[in-house]
Amino acid sequence: MTETTVFDVIVIGSGGAGMAAALFARLNGLSVLLVEHTQYLGGTTAFSAATTWVPGSPLAASVNAPADDIERARVFLNQTVGNHSSAEMREAFLRWGPQAIARLQNETQVQFRARPLHPDYIQEAEGASLCGRALEPLPFDGRALGKRLSLIRPPIPEFTILGGMMIDRDDIAQLLKMTKSASAAWYAAKLIGRYGLDRLSHERGTRLVMGNALIGRMLASLDALGAEIVTGASVEAFTVEAGKVAGVRLRQGNATRIIAARRGVVMATGGFTRHETRRAAMLHSPTPEFSPAAPGHTGLIHDLALALGAQYGTGALDAAFWAPVSVRKRPDGSMAVFTHFVLDRGKPGTITVNSAGQRFVNESTSYHLFVRAMYEANARAPSIPAYLIADAQALRKYGLGMVRPGGRGLKPFLDDGYLVEAPTLTSLAGKLGIDAAGLEASVRHMNEFAKTGVDTEFGRGSTAYHRVNGDAAQQPNPNLGPIVTAPFYAVRLLPGDIGAATGLVTDQFARVLRADGSAIAGLYAVGNDMQSVMGGVYPAPGITIGPGIAFAYAAATHLLERNAV
Repeated sequence: MTETTVFDVIVIGSGGAGMAAALFARLNGLSVLLVEHTQYLGGTTAFSAATTWVPGSPLAASVNAPADDIERARVFLNQTVGNHSSAEMREAFLRWGPQAIARLQNETQVQFRARPLHPDYIQEAEGASLCGRALEPLPFDGRALGKRLSLIRPPIPEFTILGGMMIDRDDIAQLLKMTKSASAAWYAAKLIGRYGLDRLSHERGTRLVMGNALIGRMLASLDALGAEIVTGASVEAFTVEAGKVAGVRLRQGNATRIIAARRGVVMATGGFTRHETRRAAMLHSPTPEFSPAAPGHTGLIHDLALALGAQYGTGALDAAFWAPVSVRKRPDGSMAVFTHFVLDRGKPGTITVNSAGQRFVNESTSYHLFVRAMYEANARAPSIPAYLIADAQALRKYGLGMVRPGGRGLKPFLDDGYLVEAPTLTSLAGKLGIDAAGLEASVRHMNEFAKTGVDTEFGRGSTAYHRVNGDAAQQPNPNLGPIVTAPFYAVRLLPGDIGAATGLVTDQFARVLRADGSAIAGLYAVGNDMQSVMGGVYPAPGITIGPGIAFAYAAATHLLERNAV
């Protein structure tokens, strides 16, 4: 049985960009159907910290960002991204972004904050900023969603504590001090008490932070505005009338629905990186085996768009954005993929080496540049996997991957081989199968750098971004500490893709373009379905969600026009 329904706008995909497109369309008075392929809303955004990079937003003044920050951001992007993306599209992002954030702040429950110190990643570039551009969503009380809370994609278990309690950077700082400070102990007691009460009446914690908070706030706003949302639904085809994308054929369970779109269809499915053939064809070799991203971005919607004349962008430095990951099989047989963003790599008392036992990267650099260095080094000596090594003191203070700070409960990680332990560096090298002399020399050099505070090999700890992710108590360099306290530990690091950078070519309104530059009427692409304005460069935190929201706003603005083409 086929059922026909009509909306002004159909949005395919419910990550941050897709939900923003639906939200802006509803704010513009358009009827919206939001379609999600999986059982959960939120995509990879729900897994992430949901940092949102938007220069010149209304929140920048709260942390005293300079009044000319958009101009400074333009210089920064020219320096870091350059010819890897369209300057015209970057200009559109700088124009749309502040408007998008202002509208969310003023008209919805989606609320952000800026921090006094949240540096761009490439601090050495002209125009880099220490604050004001990277925004983060405010925590959200999921109880306001009622039963709809179950629609939000749960966080990655390994990034929670106590069997599912979400924590953010503020919580981590307090929890680490809970035995040393009365105020921190009270903070922790309230946090844990709230979670305990939650679990008496809910299947999960209801205090949402980071990506879950952003998606929760967007869902609450969409519900208040009356958007229709379907999950577990697959788009099988676009319907085309008189050369315009006029809707979709949707399958949900055994039912097929023809959904008409008066104004247009917005693609926001998360990109190509789980496509069965394009993953191997478009990513680096060896093709990453593991991705920490959410499972919905199969790239199948791209096949439909390409058949209509859409094209992938060219010129990007990388086709994907990267982070080093470590993996471990869970008791239920599924694979935990842990992203090593900032919690361990740049901390004192750690070092990363390849099979020759040699450093090949500044361990404090951004996660994207870290993996790029893995691939570059792998061409010279096996560097995939790489080995993140810590002494006993560093492991106790900072943890190591999925191993929590404190140094307790190591046995399961040692038993299954996720964590490798040895009494000496030589024996650790033997267990890892890497060159012992190389490792010992690398550690010896690192220990000298820890004394002087200067890493003469890679410059670890030389920028504000490095230092903010170190340990301020460690001097003279917060990122450098001696590796001397036995036993010694290691986890294996692999490259992991966290999102697509190569996507479909669009114009400033997110309309999908053909090779001749003409727009495919009625078809839009945002988020990772769209060719990234960052050109496969990762210059700052939040450079996927920020543009995703900005161009969602642009698409909704264009869709508001009566005869959008």
